[in-house]
Amino acid sequence: PGQTLSHHARLELNIRRLHAFEDSFNQLRVVSKSQLRSPLKVKFTGEEGIDAGGVSREWYQVMSREMFNPAISLFEAVPQGSSTYQPNPNSIVQTDEARGISHLDYFKFVGHVVGKALLDDQVIDAHFTRSFYKHLLGQPLTYKDIEGVDPEFFKNLTWMLDNSIDGVFDLTFSEENDFFGQKSVIELCPNGANIKVTDENKRDYVDAIARHRMISAIQPQIHAFLEGFWNVLPRVSLQMFSDHELELMISGLPDVDVLDLRANCEYHGGYSATSQVVLWFWEILIAMDREQRALLLQFVTGTSKVPVGGFGELQAISGRQKFQIHKAYGDTDRLPTAHTCFNQLDLPPYNTKEQLRERLLLAIHEGKEGFGFA
Repeated sequence: PGQTLSHHARLELNIRRLHAFEDSFNQLRVVSKSQLRSPLKVKFTGEEGIDAGGVSREWYQVMSREMFNPAISLFEAVPQGSSTYQPNPNSIVQTDEARGISHLDYFKFVGHVVGKALLDDQVIDAHFTRSFYKHLLGQPLTYKDIEGVDPEFFKNLTWMLDNSIDGVFDLTFSEENDFFGQKSVIELCPNGANIKVTDENKRDYVDAIARHRMISAIQPQIHAFLEGFWNVLPRVSLQMFSDHELELMISGLPDVDVLDLRANCEYHGGYSATSQVVLWFWEILIAMDREQRALLLQFVTGTSKVPVGGFGELQAISGRQKFQIHKAYGDTDRLPTAHTCFNQLDLPPYNTKEQLRERLLLAIHEGKEGFGFA
């Protein structure tokens, strides 16, 4: 199907519904930046209906489903089975040399779609890892961001930093790569395969391995996505936003049903449903606006996505896992903390409701730190 532009006033797509992803890819890849920023008009071939906005909205929903389709292999759910995605390091399987199409062309296209959705004020069902949002914003990462990618690996890295590893691990500054059974060694620094990890250099190793997993291993895919994304949106337009705010801009504010969340919550470490701090927590949550509730959900679960079947269907690293509130012992001046791989909120036993509210709001608007995307 052809693609027509009438005086560049509109970006018109003629899409076969059963081939929506491929048709959209073929048509959008040949248009200019200015055309990408034009108002969108979509027609599904053989279907009646004038696009007064509703057809375009439907097209965005179809695209957000297809871009994460496992058969296309562009993105992978991380941790496995979760609802957050990052580029698949093995996406090269989508390269079609006979047609002159690289897998990176598809990432540029997906960048176009996500950027265009933001520009057109359309929300799409697309939830990425925290580290991927930071890439979009040009914000630095820390090794802690890998918790949202591989919680078990994050736990091992944290243990390494907190304990002596001399005689415990036999590691070098390298990582074994497995591409469909073909093994290769990636060096994390020059001559890394010959540099042993010790207590003295383990912090450098943790940063290097995290950088590799979240940046180097998928750097071409990230660059291609960003190229498409910034073709549609001026880079400066998002600089004032945080990674949490960007997720809400792309995916919309969720409807957090506090009663449903409360009905699907577990308590541990000395707390129960009737503990004073727990009662205060639910009162504070009920009084929050939609954005604050979304930020809390992000803080505890790693994403603003509400499960389709309600909070009883909430997933974690080991499968279905309800929202959890644990008692955190120690200084009551500390901020609440969260373990997103377990949907777990650790709340110190604060002395007043106001102290809990102030500490909780501060925690969900946490600051930024880390190493850059180079």
